[in-house]
Order: sequence, then structure tokens, then C-alpha cells
Amino acid sequence: MSTTPPTDEDAGPRARGGRWREAYEELPWPRRELIIFGPALLFGVFLVPLIIWAAGNRVLGPYTQAQNLHAGPLALLGDFLTGLAHGSAVFWAVALGPAAVIALLRLFVRLLRLVPPRY
Repeated sequence: MSTTPPTDEDAGPRARGGRWREAYEELPWPRRELIIFGPALLFGVFLVPLIIWAAGNRVLGPYTQAQNLHAGPLALLGDFLTGLAHGSAVFWAVALGPAAVIALLRLFVRLLRLVPPRY
């Protein structure tokens, strides 16, 4: 009987993530980063403004745009995309927010892996 703890090699392909993980790790570095940050950027550009509209509409009241006193979520999304096109830092902070959160989480996990375990 072995007294050594099992390693990832002992666990089999399913426990380590299987073929998906192996295929992901074989991809070039830029493509892997695009797989992670591409959806985060799309989420930040298109869905976060709609979430902001829903919360603001519920708490602050209807969104008004020029003469339209009851502009909907697509009006806010149009204004948001216009703000991005004009290069407004606030709009870009909202758009890049999800990607920044993912980057910070990845950094935190990487730093945790560097800390030796205490027994």
C-alpha cells in the first residue's frame, strides 16, 4: 500500500478537466486570452449598460433622453455606445469593468498559488 498522496496524474483525465482542458492549454497564448476576455468585454459593452438601466429604472425612475421622457434600454445603450465612441473614460471604465474583475481574480489566484501552504 502506498502512503504518498495522489497526484493529478493519478486522478485520470476526467478529474483534471479532460480533453477540454488539454485542448485549451494547447491553444496559443493570445487565443486563450481572447477566449477569456472577449466575452467579458462583450458583456461589459452590451449587457452591463442594460443592467444599469434596469437598476436605475427601478430605483431612480424612467430614463429620459432629450424630448423623450420614457426612453427605453436601447436608448441608453445607444447613448452608451456613443460615449464609448467619443472616448469618455467613464464609459470605458464601465465597459472594461468585467474584464478588469477577471484580471484581478486571476492575479489573486496566481498570488495564492505562490504562497506556500501552512501545516
